[in-house]
Amino acid sequence: MRVAGKGTQHSTAKTDRTYDPPRRFERMTQQLDVMVPMRDGVRICVDVFRPEAQGKFPALLAFAPHNKDLQAPALADFLPPQPAWSGLWQGGAEAGDSRYITSRGYAHVIGNPRSVGKSEDGGSPDWDLYDLIEWIAREPWCDGNVGMVGLSAYAASQWAAAMLQPPHLKAIFPFDANAAYGYDDRPPFTFKRDLYPGGVLHVFTYLLAGLGVFHGTVGRPGELPREEEAWWREAMENPDFKIYSHMYNILTMKGELFASHRRMFNTLVNPYDDEAGESVRRTEEAFGKIRVPAYTGAGWHALTYKQHLLGAQHWFMGIGSPKKLILSGPAHMERPFHSFHDEILRWYDHWLKGIDTGIMDEPPVKVWVMGANRWHYGSDWPLPQTQWTKYYLHSWERLRAEPFAPGSREAYDAPDAFVQMPPTQTRTVQKLRYLTDPLPEDTLVIGPLSLTLYASIDQDDTNWIVILKDVGPDPTVRTARDGERDLSANLPERELTRGWLKASMRALDPKRSRPWKPFHRLTRSSRRPVVPGEINEYVIEIMSTANLFEKGHRICLEITCLDMPSGAGLETTVEYIPYHICSSKTVLHKIYHNDRYPSHLLLPLIPAGKG
Repeated sequence: MRVAGKGTQHSTAKTDRTYDPPRRFERMTQQLDVMVPMRDGVRICVDVFRPEAQGKFPALLAFAPHNKDLQAPALADFLPPQPAWSGLWQGGAEAGDSRYITSRGYAHVIGNPRSVGKSEDGGSPDWDLYDLIEWIAREPWCDGNVGMVGLSAYAASQWAAAMLQPPHLKAIFPFDANAAYGYDDRPPFTFKRDLYPGGVLHVFTYLLAGLGVFHGTVGRPGELPREEEAWWREAMENPDFKIYSHMYNILTMKGELFASHRRMFNTLVNPYDDEAGESVRRTEEAFGKIRVPAYTGAGWHALTYKQHLLGAQHWFMGIGSPKKLILSGPAHMERPFHSFHDEILRWYDHWLKGIDTGIMDEPPVKVWVMGANRWHYGSDWPLPQTQWTKYYLHSWERLRAEPFAPGSREAYDAPDAFVQMPPTQTRTVQKLRYLTDPLPEDTLVIGPLSLTLYASIDQDDTNWIVILKDVGPDPTVRTARDGERDLSANLPERELTRGWLKASMRALDPKRSRPWKPFHRLTRSSRRPVVPGEINEYVIEIMSTANLFEKGHRICLEITCLDMPSGAGLETTVEYIPYHICSSKTVLHKIYHNDRYPSHLLLPLIPAGKG
């Protein structure tokens, strides 16, 4: 399964086919803090950047609750694009490069929703995107063709706008596409399945709160509605929340710290999907409302906070054509956001200017393959040629493609085990580690994965955290001779992806689950505390990946239950790599692997000659 065409590790999300429309306009004009009236009279605040020239231009709208003043060219002039490992990288600068966009013959409009930044308060925002797009189309500098641009929250607004179906919205490009299941950020703050797969909570929304510009009155905590008050009292007694003092701080004040912390409060108080399944049905109904051409995607970098990587795939699989999906490299794009603008304008030159850019001649799916460092094209997602292949967990922490032989001695293997103390007592993360032998040939893995795990614990709950790695190259052969008994401690290894499942939230929705895509119920009533010592089946969703495991490398699966803040004071050194709220108890974990309990990893292998 040899793959040619290697290069440097992909990090800037450039496409393999460069499209560079000519720079037609040298100068840009700007109108700052333009107050645009909505149908109810409330005014929202936008900045308009456009070519300094006569004539009408198509427009690209970026709209999100991130401070629009952090998106402006005036800031970019002093803060050049920062790589993800820079201490000045700031995730919210995601609206796009105004100078690039305007120099290629587009207007770039950047705005904040009502009750955010310089926009006014009051009323309902339900039709603001519709009204704003139609206002743009009527402006004398616009030719009536409107698209949208921007990452994350800017991508979420693109899906929301497309559902409203304004007549002048002709196409969207929601990259880092935000959640599909649980896309609604407004009260009652739908639980985001795509942000918390497997029901394992993390602190991502807390880490992002520092640059929020939401309006809101912050005061003394008061009474909550009766049901929510009961949930709050239950959360206040949760020992797992109490060991994370910043989470407990939010709970004690009932979210009345910063308006941005209210979402974290709601998640802590009610970390469940609704019992009636309305949020899931609402998402699946929303797919049918997207009727404009949509080019969505994310990068493998998004595995840590999940909703962009899951959201892009869910939106793509749910909506109709014309549509495209791109899954890019493992390093986050630079901020202020400017990457991918050649591909963005290639898309919009086609749909807004009527130029044949060739973008619709390519297959609809484009995936960056780590290890090979090249693009892979496909006709659908998951790739139709996928061979779903089981790798079984064996004794001595081995991972094998051969199944257990019924009635053989290996059917009686004792379980593997690890004990994890809580983060109040240790920074050491315990784990089990399963590896294949060195692979006899290049092995291409592209797509979603799952782990079926048979396990017991000695408490009523834990978090399962599983990690897929590429280890090697390893030229050795393990024998009984001295020097050949153990794996080298110096083998290179690279993390590819992760999966999570709260043990008490293991119940599946059989209607929506697939072997490679478990769909957990995640409702309050479906929560089942674990009976200590009882062996349960856990089917764990693992974030999709694409990697070439080269000949001589090993496929590695790690199983743990804990991760840690990487910075001081409960912070992380990188805002987009959050840690999870883990158990406050010491937990013994036992992993079973035999004919009766065939724990296995399900991998999406792409056969030789099919890439």
